[in-house]
Amino acid sequence: MANENVYDPNLTLDEIVFENRNKEYGAYDLRNQYPKLLTKSFIIGTALFLVAALSPFIYLTIKRLTEPPKQEVKAELVDVLQEDKIIEQPKEKEPPPPPPPPKEEKIEVIQNVVPEPVKAPKIETPPPPISKQLETTTGLNNQEGVKAPAYTPPPPPPSTGTRTSTAEVKPQVNENQVYTEVEQTAEFPGGINAFRNKVSSNFDGSAMNGDEGTVKTEITFVVERDGSITDVKASGGNSDFNSEAIRTIKSIKNKWTPAKINGQSVRYRFRLPLTMNFEG
Repeated sequence: MANENVYDPNLTLDEIVFENRNKEYGAYDLRNQYPKLLTKSFIIGTALFLVAALSPFIYLTIKRLTEPPKQEVKAELVDVLQEDKIIEQPKEKEPPPPPPPPKEEKIEVIQNVVPEPVKAPKIETPPPPISKQLETTTGLNNQEGVKAPAYTPPPPPPSTGTRTSTAEVKPQVNENQVYTEVEQTAEFPGGINAFRNKVSSNFDGSAMNGDEGTVKTEITFVVERDGSITDVKASGGNSDFNSEAIRTIKSIKNKWTPAKINGQSVRYRFRLPLTMNFEG
């Protein structure tokens, strides 16, 4: 009978743990086989890793060994004949076309002119011919002569008992009314050509795009009794041209000579057709 108190130095850790226990339960066998299984698993894993790592090199080596032998092709350099260059003769430069003459800006002005009164011609009865006068005879018998035209006397003046005046009474004009027909039209200092030059020099062409071509409008304004300008309007189809034309007319500060009726200054509406040409 062995002495249970004597320690055996050759016992393993598993034998010490499972001493006096059921070693057939499975845990003892599993712990006993674990180092061998771990070593076997490491060897198999290492082999699989090496196979996966070396498989591309093995594939390239097999492919290189199975390739057919290369065929060498001899290539010799052949001289290339160059074609003669075609030398083009320089073309003579054509002179640039002359610039078109500048187009003059035409400004048409339409004025309402009252025709001057013309006296009616006198109707005179011609004398009878000489042959008719020779047929008349002188004597005691009454002869039928040439009848003079009938004369109608003017009606008598009304008998009011007071002395009537023969002076012509001129009708009074309305200071607030704007006239279109007057005896003497309004005039700009220096004439209408001076006014055209003022409009042309003060017109700002940068307000336009430059490719409108010929643009027309009609400007109307009122020349007041003191010679100033009011109520400036433009009726053209281009709004930018209308706005710049109105601004240009308003910028001219020269006083006009007002229109007159019966020697009295009146308000007068002036019409100014304006035509300009814009080319890009």
